[in-house]
Amino acid sequence: MSFDRSELEEMKERWVAANVECEKAGDWKPLADFYTPDATYGWNYGPQQDFMAVGRDEIRELALGQEMQGLEGWTYPYQAWVIDDTTGDMIGLWKQINERSRADGSRYGVHGIGGSWFKYAGDFQFGWQRDFFDFGNVSALFLEMITDDALSDGMQARIAKSGAELPGWYKVGTAPVELW
Repeated sequence: MSFDRSELEEMKERWVAANVECEKAGDWKPLADFYTPDATYGWNYGPQQDFMAVGRDEIRELALGQEMQGLEGWTYPYQAWVIDDTTGDMIGLWKQINERSRADGSRYGVHGIGGSWFKYAGDFQFGWQRDFFDFGNVSALFLEMITDDALSDGMQARIAKSGAELPGWYKVGTAPVELW
C-alpha cells in the first residue's frame, strides 16, 4: 500500500506540533489519539528487557503515561525525518534534552542518536511505533545527573521503581508483539 506524500508530510507536522504541546504540558497521553485502536508501541531497555504496549489504551496509560513519568521538563526535538511513501515507514530522529543545566551552563542531554520508527496506517494514525536510543548514553547521563543532584523528584521516584515488575516490561524476546 502506498500513501500520498503530502498526507505523510502533514502527519509528520501534526505529530511534531502535538509533541511540542505535550512537552510543554508535561503530559504525553494526548498523543495516544495518533494511534489506531490496535496499534503497538515498543522499545528495548538494554540486554535484558523490552517494553511493549499493545492497543491505544495501553499506549496511553503505559507508554505515554507510566513510562514518561519523571520526564517532565525533557524535550525531544526532532532533527530529521526519513519518509517512505511506498511503505508508510516514517523515521523521526530526535534529541533528548533536559531543562536543567550543568555547572558550566551546558544542558543535560543524551549524547548519540535517538529515534522513532513509525508505520503509518492511514487516516492520520500510526499502526505501530518502535523507539531506539543509545541505552549506554542514557544510563551515563542519568548517572551524571544523580552525581550532580540534578534529577527531578519525579525522575528520582521513577528510578526508585527500577527493577520492579512494571506493566509493559518483558524479558527480552517475551513481549506479546515482537520489537522487529
